[in-house]
Amino acid sequence: CTHYLFIVVVAVNSTLLTINAGDYIFYTDWAWTSLVVFSISQTLMLTVGACYYLTFTGVPGTATYYALIMTVYTWIAKGAWFALGYPYDFIVTPVWLPSAMLLDLAYWATKKNKHSLILFGGVLVGMSLPLFNMVNLITVADPLETAFKYPRPTLPPYMTPIEPQVGKFYNSPVALGAGAGAVLACTFAALGCKLTTW
Repeated sequence: CTHYLFIVVVAVNSTLLTINAGDYIFYTDWAWTSLVVFSISQTLMLTVGACYYLTFTGVPGTATYYALIMTVYTWIAKGAWFALGYPYDFIVTPVWLPSAMLLDLAYWATKKNKHSLILFGGVLVGMSLPLFNMVNLITVADPLETAFKYPRPTLPPYMTPIEPQVGKFYNSPVALGAGAGAVLACTFAALGCKLTTW
């Protein structure tokens, strides 16, 4: 019972963390920075929960099922926000599913080798999710149009966005998110696997 409860708790927390990931469209000056931060946070939450679930059941495919739980939770919560008048034209793409499928593939292809799951699966998720997350930016309505349609409260001076540094990180938030995510996701994959041996 504790194991299944943990799965639900992690899935809910994953959703809470990722549910605001579309807000970067309101802060156009911070968009790339926010994409990197949100990509890494989603990568880590997906990896730890999916690896836990995967090694707990030992059945390839459960990582994808876990990602589906995250997606459905998010859709429900976003739907509630939409009913309150919040824009619902972003983060409607199930970005976690293809990355979770790669986790399942790494586990299945190496005959349920936990260390391969940590190394290969972690790298695959870390490198793929920022790319899939960019799909959210491509498919959203024009950020400025949305921002004017749904105005936010005036930011205090210390929160005022700084002009972006042109050329910083080679102007590639996907590459930066993928590099950081690939390193960190291995650590979180190891944590997810370790949780099943308490």
